[in-house]
Amino acid sequence: MLTDRLRKLFQPLLDWLAPLLARSGISPNQLTLVGLGLNLVVAAVLATGHLRWGGALILLVNLLDALDGALARHNGVAGGFGAFLDSTVDRYSEAALFTALLWHFLTTGARQEAILASVALFGGLAVSYTRARAEGLGLKCTEGVFTRVERVVVLAIGLLAGLPLATLWILAIFSHLTALQRILYVRRQFAAQGQAKT
Repeated sequence: MLTDRLRKLFQPLLDWLAPLLARSGISPNQLTLVGLGLNLVVAAVLATGHLRWGGALILLVNLLDALDGALARHNGVAGGFGAFLDSTVDRYSEAALFTALLWHFLTTGARQEAILASVALFGGLAVSYTRARAEGLGLKCTEGVFTRVERVVVLAIGLLAGLPLATLWILAIFSHLTALQRILYVRRQFAAQGQAKT
């Protein structure tokens, strides 16, 4: 999974930066909220039609977004409310980006792109919800080809390459396929326990 590979790649950098951030006095939760603010700025860039700039900023901001978890681990406060807040803010951040794209495409008359942005937005939310609901039922559910990291990377690279339509097709299709993967995974887990219902 891309998420695990990127975590291994950037972990040394994050571990180096975490003590520096700790000395500044900023808390992991404050850093999470800063990340949300930066994503809202990126959303404004996308809404005004600067898609390539937006793609570059998505990569930068979401790299910084990983710092709150690294800081929490350094401070020994990983998990709990901080993890909950981070996951919730991630949903807001992703929704803001796709809503900004939807706005841009609607105002420019790009109907196909607007529809796909909407479909991709709902797909991303479905992926997150299936995991959250499964974990609420006591199951670990990280299955799927397009987790948030994959969606962010594909969106950023696609916008940088000047291929918004193809990018949105990929996101619209694979986000919903990922949600379906998770649904089927959870069904198999309950079937193994004799609890699945047809």
